[in-house]
Amino acid sequence: MSSDRAATSGGGSLRTVTFSLVGFLFLVELTSGILQGYYVPLASKIAAHLGVDTADYNWTEAAQLLLSALVVPVLAKLGDMFGHKRILLVSTAVTALASWGMAASGGFAGYLVAFALQGFYVVWLPLEVALIFDRGRRSGTGASMTRRAAGFLVVALEAGAIIGALAGSRVFKATGENFPITLAVPAICVTLVFFAILFGVPESTPLPGRRLDGRGFVLLTLALLFITGGLTFLRLNGPASWTVWVPIAIGLLIFVPFARLERRHPDPAIDLRVLGQSRMWPVQLTAGLFGISVLGAQIPLSTFAAADPAKLGYGLKLDPDVISYLIGAYLVSLIVGALLFPVLARRTTPRVALIVAAFFVAGGYLLFIPLHEQVWQVVANMVIAGIGSGALVAALPSAAAAAAPVGQSGIATGLTNTTKTVGGAFASAVFGVILHVGLTSTASTSGAGLAAYIAVWTICGVGALVAAVLLFLVPKLAFSDVEVQSLPAEGLDGRPVD
Repeated sequence: MSSDRAATSGGGSLRTVTFSLVGFLFLVELTSGILQGYYVPLASKIAAHLGVDTADYNWTEAAQLLLSALVVPVLAKLGDMFGHKRILLVSTAVTALASWGMAASGGFAGYLVAFALQGFYVVWLPLEVALIFDRGRRSGTGASMTRRAAGFLVVALEAGAIIGALAGSRVFKATGENFPITLAVPAICVTLVFFAILFGVPESTPLPGRRLDGRGFVLLTLALLFITGGLTFLRLNGPASWTVWVPIAIGLLIFVPFARLERRHPDPAIDLRVLGQSRMWPVQLTAGLFGISVLGAQIPLSTFAAADPAKLGYGLKLDPDVISYLIGAYLVSLIVGALLFPVLARRTTPRVALIVAAFFVAGGYLLFIPLHEQVWQVVANMVIAGIGSGALVAALPSAAAAAAPVGQSGIATGLTNTTKTVGGAFASAVFGVILHVGLTSTASTSGAGLAAYIAVWTICGVGALVAAVLLFLVPKLAFSDVEVQSLPAEGLDGRPVD
């Protein structure tokens, strides 16, 4: 019996197919984690090999974040239109080619382009969640099934990040510091996972009669490009430069014609009616606020841990090896949070579980304000924030999928990634300015440096606190199997479909 027939033959068969599906997607997210952790300990070595300093090397991460913010909405929508597996294969193929390009590159320009294109992997998790939800929707347990599966996928993601971080430097040493061989290892992993998807993952069922809203996506891409570009210049040129605010203003203004176009389009790039519903917009806004801490706070935490309190009046004076253990504890707490979220959602409601997770993130970062002088205090704060963060990483895409009508689960989950990335870009730029001003101040030893870090922690904590409050506006039974079953499945013309 084919997987498609098994999926529709009853609850037991469906669960078997979904278990198999999650198993293969577990490998995909494990590889995603490896990509995110593998290059970090090698950054300074790769920069020296390419003949650039670490400041220039940071452009690789900036380029990848920018590209990911631009391509995720388009790829997620294409998944809704043509099948999520098909687009997952395309994005994996691009990631594999880019990874091989990084291994073969002999100069910084080629490496920069390849590293940016490798960022296509960021659409994997949204597409995977949409795939799982599409299979589970048929059994009437799609929401709960997706929450459990997303938790396991986040476990794979964080485990892969730990494996990648540990493997990168060790492979480099084992190969006699051979860069092509060292960089070929993640490329091999991505290539293998392409075939795992090809032969092990069943396709979703897209709605017929779809067409791509090209003009809408062009306007959305331009808006995101100007906004994220302005945030990049904020980090480089400071808040006084016109190169910061003019691009951001242009990007925001582009949303005006974009909204007008989307309201008229029969199959819009982003359905603003769905986005404006009380079970959807708080989730998307929470993703953006969550991006502030999960993508923006890690480097400030690392630099604070390395600072010497005898010289600066703050910090823990930890060496890199101890800091890596600190990061490891944070990653483990993410795994714990991802596994606990579906348990809490089952015992209460998904909405309550989301609110609790947001409060954990807020509490963890706000605790840094009074408690930051001892290693155990920093570890405890990071673990509290990490448990909430792990839950939100798993919960937000699954909640968005549950809140979306049939045929829009991919774009809904993709938007959580995009808004999170924009939030992270905002945080990275603002935190860079705050820390630069605080740490270069002549008064840094008397409090300006510590005040800068406290400002960073406050922004992270307050952002998560605002998200928790916004989630109270979500309907009480939102994202549950009962609520999803009661939602009308609308076709492209707005009428219910079977």
